Amino acid sequence: MIVPLLIAAVVGYLLGALPFGYLVAKAKGVNIFEVGSKNPGATNVRRVLGHGPGNLVLILDAAKGALAVFLSVLLGTSSKFRIGPAFSGSEDLMSAATGQIELLAIAGLIAAILGHSFSCFTGFRGGKSVATGAGGFIVLFPPGAGIALVVFGITVAATRYISLGSMVAAITLPLSAYFLHRSPLLIGVSVAVAAFVVIRHRANISRLIAGTESKVGQKKETPK
Repeated sequence: MIVPLLIAAVVGYLLGALPFGYLVAKAKGVNIFEVGSKNPGATNVRRVLGHGPGNLVLILDAAKGALAVFLSVLLGTSSKFRIGPAFSGSEDLMSAATGQIELLAIAGLIAAILGHSFSCFTGFRGGKSVATGAGGFIVLFPPGAGIALVVFGITVAATRYISLGSMVAAITLPLSAYFLHRSPLLIGVSVAVAAFVVIRHRANISRLIAGTESKVGQKKETPK
């Protein structure tokens, strides 16, 4: 079990570390670490460069998390590291998963989140892992991810604060896992991920309290 866990963690980290926000902005001649909130996440890219680049980064960052979980599950059901039933592709990815496969999937997801926030390709700088975490949970825990996305949409529509929507959505994950009777492992990891997302938003929390946080629809900053 140690070898598959290590593989899942390494692959997940390298996927998460892919700095799509930085690369997309660089292709436009902008160093995303020097403009806006100086964050390479989709929100800052969208604010600085517009909806097209921002949405592209959002999709790519979410895909990193989804792929990290998906590959981890396939690893656990492969012929070489078989620790659970083979995945046929016709059923819910986690519906027949053993505890060991769930552990592999979680290892891949956590590694991807850490890779995104502390990318080895950008001097261990990175984003807040909201999109990467969301992509992973869409595969790992679809009902909880769906609830979180709805909560995110409602919060952003009501307040126009993406940062607040991200934090509230993250907090709903462990609540959904608990009330939907998921495994203690998944509940615990959901709590940890929610706490991590909130901590990564500590600067946003300060700006929210001060009333200086950027809202959806505000004029984008002109790149230097």
